[in-house]
Amino acid sequence: MKKNLFFLILFLLVSTTNLFSQGGMEMPVKWDFKTEKINDSVAELQFIATIKDKWHLYSQNHTGMEIPMSFDFKASPQYKRIGKVWEPKAIVHYDPVFQDTSLYFDKKVTLKQKIQVFTNEPFNIKGELTGQACIDGRCVAIDQSFVFAVSGFESLNTEPANEDFVEEEVKVVELAQGESLTDTNDQGAEASMLRFFLAAFLGGLVGLLMPCVFPMIPMTISYFLKMKKKAKLYALFFGISIVIIFLLLGILLSVIFGPDFANIVSTHWIPNIIFAAIFVVFAISLFGYFEIALPSSWVNKSAKMESTGGLIGVFFMALTLVLVSFSCTLPIAGAVALNSVGGSFLKPIIGMLGFSLGIAVPFTLFAFFPGMLKTMPKSGGWMNTMKVILAFVELAFALKFLNVPDQTYGWGILDREVYLAFWIVIFSMMGLYLIGKLRFPHDDEMPVQKSWFRYILSIFTFTFVVYLIPGMFGAPLKAISGWLPPMPTQDFDISKIVREETASFSGAFSNTSDWEAPRYADKLHLPHGIFGYFDLDQAMHVAKKTQRPVFIDFTGHGCVNCRNVESAVWEDSRVRAKFAQDFVVVAQYVDDKVIKLDTEDQILDNNGEPISMLGKKAMFYAHNRYKENSQPCYLIVDLDGSVLAGPTYYELNVENYLKFLDEGVRLFKEKHDK
Repeated sequence: MKKNLFFLILFLLVSTTNLFSQGGMEMPVKWDFKTEKINDSVAELQFIATIKDKWHLYSQNHTGMEIPMSFDFKASPQYKRIGKVWEPKAIVHYDPVFQDTSLYFDKKVTLKQKIQVFTNEPFNIKGELTGQACIDGRCVAIDQSFVFAVSGFESLNTEPANEDFVEEEVKVVELAQGESLTDTNDQGAEASMLRFFLAAFLGGLVGLLMPCVFPMIPMTISYFLKMKKKAKLYALFFGISIVIIFLLLGILLSVIFGPDFANIVSTHWIPNIIFAAIFVVFAISLFGYFEIALPSSWVNKSAKMESTGGLIGVFFMALTLVLVSFSCTLPIAGAVALNSVGGSFLKPIIGMLGFSLGIAVPFTLFAFFPGMLKTMPKSGGWMNTMKVILAFVELAFALKFLNVPDQTYGWGILDREVYLAFWIVIFSMMGLYLIGKLRFPHDDEMPVQKSWFRYILSIFTFTFVVYLIPGMFGAPLKAISGWLPPMPTQDFDISKIVREETASFSGAFSNTSDWEAPRYADKLHLPHGIFGYFDLDQAMHVAKKTQRPVFIDFTGHGCVNCRNVESAVWEDSRVRAKFAQDFVVVAQYVDDKVIKLDTEDQILDNNGEPISMLGKKAMFYAHNRYKENSQPCYLIVDLDGSVLAGPTYYELNVENYLKFLDEGVRLFKEKHDK
């Protein structure tokens, strides 16, 4: 009997545990806070995170869509922070779909903050940490208050702490994308770095075809052939010397910028504006309006050293080639360099290795097999054509750097259609150049009809322009969407207008007096032209007037899976029609930290304190009213806020999503049609 009773109790405990684990709030990260005394005036605050199996907590240095950790300490005269919050090496994961690298922790991690103490009395350090933890399919916003008790300091030094503690470097695994910690990460990371290496190698081959490099091939090879037995040795060392010179440049870039520069490039406007300006200068130079050249004294000194002979002379011969070709190869090498300084420590080195091999390998091959020189095309106007084509490409690429600060700082200068207008003009001019309607200072006057390559290339160029034009009216242009500003920046979107008009005439807003203008819509939006609200209280108010159920979307700016659902499911016309005809839709951005609520929208938290920020209010309702903290999370609720259907999380099957919506409508009608 006792044995049966024991198993009954055990069964009830397990069942109860399962019930709680299947619903309610996810708590993927458990935090412990510990204070350790370092010396008479310095203490260390330890943030110890225990992370659930298969969950990822994102690093404070993460720059992807997910929210990185951040720490907000309440200021006090009793202490001073020493440096930044230190974190150990993060796991690096490359996503080939989004072409993005994530930095995160799993299982357990301890972050540390050193402080200098200025009082003998015990005191508390308070603050808040925020971030995001994700598992396949959904994410949870982290919003954790912390309190550290500091005591035991008797004799204090009020001078600044020892320099050893003043600046402790945050060490993050910003690895070359072939050094990640799992097999899956390895494959994606290596593929990314390989693509960059191949692109840099292709850039080197293009640089080889420039007017100030290509004619030097036969001259250089003839020099080596005169050496007879040592010809191949010297030619090989010549190629190695070119690689060494460019590798030294790559190492210099890595030392100057390093992996931390990635954070600056990805957010700050100054480097992006500078890089865009550099690309424009490169393009104008390639058009032939001026040349970027090194001081002639450098070239002359290097040329004199060639007379030394032997391997040293060959090295300076390679250096002379690099210096002489500077005006032609700099725009290409510069493009490789500027696209590498925002990455890992090894990326500039890998980039310069690929570029240098693109130049050095052909020189070496021609020296080993001089008969190949007969197959080389003759120098001519086609080399300048290559320069001008590259100039147009670099001019278009400059907009990529301008787009970063424009989106980050919300300037609104380079909206999607403005960006596309620039590209349409740039590539139209490139097409006109290819058919001979535009000329630049170094172009020949020979009829372009003799060049079949230019003719075919002009067809592809104008085809690309025609492809771009519908984007001015809202076409998604999925093939190049990653290069363009996001769709919400599009001012004139025909498809959005049609959807909104269709929703209006389909009876979605049959009683327009019951619908209110969404508050905060000047800063937030719903995708695909879906009409909805951003404050749950306003949505509930409208629902009572229109007698519709409320579709709640707990989402976030940094929720990648939310964007996946919106792209794969919400874009479907049947889903959009359901939203328009049967629901009041409200998007709750739980991670928003910018929008301040109007006075009438503010509420009190459990401690009676006012909640004045929209993101805080959304998170409060998610946690306290619906016991949910996952994003995405979708609920269908009644007029009193009770749940009718859901929650549904990461669902990419349109049919299943429609069943979820239909179930909510059915239950609402059953309840209110009685």
